[in-house]
Amino acid sequence: MPNQINRRDFLQASGLLSATWLLGGGLNLSCSNTSRPNILWIIAEDLCPDLGCYGHPLVRSPQIDELAAQGVRFTNTFMTAPVCSAARSALMTGMYQTSIDAHNHRSHREDGYQLPAPVQVITEYFRQAGYFTANIKSGVPDAPGTGKTDFNFTTKNPFDGDDWNALKTHQPFFAQINFSETHRTFKKAPENPVNPSQVEIPPYYPDHPVTREDWALYLDTVNHLDRKVGAVLKKLNDDKLAENTIVFCFSDHGRPHVRGKQWLYDGGIHIPLIIRWPDQHLAGTVRDDLISSIDISAASVQLATHTVPAHLEGRDFLNPKIPKREFIIAARDRCDETVDCIRCVRTKQFKYIRNFYPERPYTQINRYKEANYPTLRLMKILHEQGRLTPAQALFMQPTRPPEELYDLQADPHEINNLADQPEYQDQLQHLRQRLEEWIQSSGDKGQTPEDTTIIDFWENRQKSKWDEKVKQMYEQDRKRGW
Repeated sequence: MPNQINRRDFLQASGLLSATWLLGGGLNLSCSNTSRPNILWIIAEDLCPDLGCYGHPLVRSPQIDELAAQGVRFTNTFMTAPVCSAARSALMTGMYQTSIDAHNHRSHREDGYQLPAPVQVITEYFRQAGYFTANIKSGVPDAPGTGKTDFNFTTKNPFDGDDWNALKTHQPFFAQINFSETHRTFKKAPENPVNPSQVEIPPYYPDHPVTREDWALYLDTVNHLDRKVGAVLKKLNDDKLAENTIVFCFSDHGRPHVRGKQWLYDGGIHIPLIIRWPDQHLAGTVRDDLISSIDISAASVQLATHTVPAHLEGRDFLNPKIPKREFIIAARDRCDETVDCIRCVRTKQFKYIRNFYPERPYTQINRYKEANYPTLRLMKILHEQGRLTPAQALFMQPTRPPEELYDLQADPHEINNLADQPEYQDQLQHLRQRLEEWIQSSGDKGQTPEDTTIIDFWENRQKSKWDEKVKQMYEQDRKRGW
């Protein structure tokens, strides 16, 4: 990683930043508070690239689509984890969650786990460079932020403020605003809601009215999200902040559906990423670079401070001098009470998945999902009745293969496992080796079992919170004739 670059090198390295804006706009790359761009992250929850600008025919997202038309749209961006706390722990440190022992979802450490030195929340790098930092909760009409952090570690005062109105008088700033619309529970769009009969159902789901209604409602929630994104962008313009603010718009992980959230299939880790520069340089550009979410962290720090700390595992993907990734890595560990350990390596064409607990079913108990995912309950009931197709029944099997390999170009739904096919053994060995090297080089903490007291806590908590609800939901479902 580069430590310091001069003005000319920065202009060349930040290839997506316009030299016209930097020079003509009087942007001095010294550390004066008036010389550097503001950075705004707009973060959705539980959203794949299911947007109009990514080609989804049923989704109405005009505000986000316009942002993409004014900026650069990235098509191959992936989170390092498929669940919020682990993913956000990585995003806000620029480190794999497995490297910093933040990989288990909501770790509930009574000792108040601290980040290992020299790792720190990236807002500290912004502060050291003279930036004001904010996690916006208020100040944007009709679009209050959730203020979500959800880290798997303890940190004091990660942000300086939470009110948008402070930004105008505190520049430069790094701010994020979080929206939960695409997290369950879903809400129908107020106008022209998605017609369930028009939804394209993945082949690993039963084509059933329940599935169609649930998927349609998810797509409807994007419209609610879009309205809030539009409100933020309007406020940015009204306050005359847009002319010096780089906007990042992305999600914290994939969609909240079966084989999505909490899983390493693309439905769990593939996210949208749009970046708009103040002068709208390269407006409407599309890039297919492989990008990890920790690269968003590294690039943002570089834009603000002109340096990326050497220990960060993310790459400044906006710098053409930095090699592009040949693959990304993602990891899933305990989610709620569900203990698991899965790793994946993904190239543009292939996905390799290692299941470290192959003796366990895909659908080992997760009470939150049982209560809130109607398609999961539907699939379990139809499986009992022998009414699932082979592709749908795969996810209901009592065990898993130790390894999975998918050709994503030929099989985008990841249902045809090639790991045992002779003609793919070279590819399998190559990706297996990449994963083993990464586990060793990154110090993957997932290889050490979690403290059983933490596991017991989550088992007891989820059991007391959801057991009765799960029972009631299954009783209702069977009465409906599923």
